Amino acid sequence: MFGCECLCWNRNSQYRPLEPQPFSLPAPIPEWPRGQGFGTGQINLGEIVVVKITQFERIWTCNQLRWKTKGVTFYKPVGVPDGFFCLGHYCQPNDQALRGYLLVAQDAAASRLKDGRVGDSPALKKPVGYTLMWNTDSHYDGCGYFWLPEAPAGYKAMGFLATDNPNQPSLEDVRCVREDLTESCETHNMILNTGANFSNNPFIVWHTRPCERGMLGRGVAVGTFFCSTRSSLDEEPGIACLKNLDSTLHAMPNLNQTHALIKHYGATVFFHPDEVYMPSSVSWFFKNGALVYQNGKLGGKPIDSRGSNLPNGGKNDRQFWIDLPDDNDEKEFLKRGNLESAELYVHVKPALGGTFTDIAMWIFCPFNGPATIKVGIMSIPMSRIGEHIGDWEHFTIRLSNFTGELWSVYYSQHSTGIWVDAPDLEFIEGNKPVVYASKDGHASFAHPGIYIQGSSKLGIGVRNDTARSKYFVDSSTKYQIVAAEYLGDAALEEPNWLQYMREWGPMIVYDSRAELEKLISLLPVFFRFSVENIFELFPTELYGEEGPTGPKEKDNWEEDERC
Repeated sequence: MFGCECLCWNRNSQYRPLEPQPFSLPAPIPEWPRGQGFGTGQINLGEIVVVKITQFERIWTCNQLRWKTKGVTFYKPVGVPDGFFCLGHYCQPNDQALRGYLLVAQDAAASRLKDGRVGDSPALKKPVGYTLMWNTDSHYDGCGYFWLPEAPAGYKAMGFLATDNPNQPSLEDVRCVREDLTESCETHNMILNTGANFSNNPFIVWHTRPCERGMLGRGVAVGTFFCSTRSSLDEEPGIACLKNLDSTLHAMPNLNQTHALIKHYGATVFFHPDEVYMPSSVSWFFKNGALVYQNGKLGGKPIDSRGSNLPNGGKNDRQFWIDLPDDNDEKEFLKRGNLESAELYVHVKPALGGTFTDIAMWIFCPFNGPATIKVGIMSIPMSRIGEHIGDWEHFTIRLSNFTGELWSVYYSQHSTGIWVDAPDLEFIEGNKPVVYASKDGHASFAHPGIYIQGSSKLGIGVRNDTARSKYFVDSSTKYQIVAAEYLGDAALEEPNWLQYMREWGPMIVYDSRAELEKLISLLPVFFRFSVENIFELFPTELYGEEGPTGPKEKDNWEEDERC
């Protein structure tokens, strides 16, 4: 098989590299209010019961010598409960805290029978053999070997196994899952790629996730890795993920548990010390002069504090929009928002087949200020580019439904965003993460600093400044749960304004060319670009946009977050 020149250690080696250390949240996880299946440690997916394992035994570590990387380590689960079976092994980089998981599975029918026997088509079956996918050079004692379980007909493998010797794993070491209980998966976040240095002997390792995600997706991530000797995959991986067939989503938190989770994990949102355009509550925005306009009709109409006179439902037909009052003083007053009234609007939804809960927290700012363009060491404020009325931003807290543990936070940043795992978060008051909202634009970031959206290679882009200040909103106390569809229609009454699917601001077209030509004239000769080239570097919303829509009209209301 293929080989790789690595500095390797087996479990018995006297010399070992530094291993990733386990991560714990700053404060203990409390006991959650009583419910059905949330926080019980196991989840019933219909015909399969799964338990999340976070304790591992290291199998093999590869610290590559010929290129800059801190290596990776492969693990197998330990502490698997009786009657449960491994579905594959886990892998992660060595420069990250040990913060992964593997799901182990039990046939739900077998758990109900005294002898544990099931019929001819059990949910889980042993593989019929293994295929050796890759291994290191044989002269390295105790190096890595990677095996794909060969599933019986009608079954699928969920992951690969790693060993530190050339002997095939036992058929008892893993189980395959009946095909109708699985969903297709895809690779993401590459963990290891030796191809750049060993083109004849490539070895690539990725994390895996369900192809169909979002609150309606039924795919369940197992936590296993995918590996290949090809750098590009032209077909689906030879493994799958699990599928949740339980339509009740019994592992999701009930309303009392959701309030407890928000009180425990609700983030503190810090605004920049020089922020001018603060957030407000939606009702404050309506009560202080916001107007709704209809295409073809003169003048706008006042909006009542609940938004009950806004057109509800349907889709964005561009026939209505919200705008500021005509009076300049009233307009400027409204643009600056009202921090005291601000609150987070919460959408609670299932993620990864109901094995996680996403708490999406939306914040409203009456006005989004102009952008600042950074070119090298120069920062050039724009006069209009980037401005718009009605700015909706959000971040999302992802929690494990097995334990209620905070797993990661999504920070929305204009038209994209980033997931940040718990070990890389900044915390305040126990387990509450910190969110930094950028000056004027209100994009969210995990840490203070200056972030550039554009071309890092050219050193030019939109500048996002974040810093801690006396201006903040504590979402653990100032929030309103506005939607949780999985609880049913009777659980919550959605506010009227949430059903407004049209624009929260008028369409704006900036004189972008004039502003960018002004910017170019200020640049040193070696930084000069054509206007057309500069247009390609920045987010499209900087050049003019239709009014922003509300939370429920966004793609990520139902779908997974954009990354």
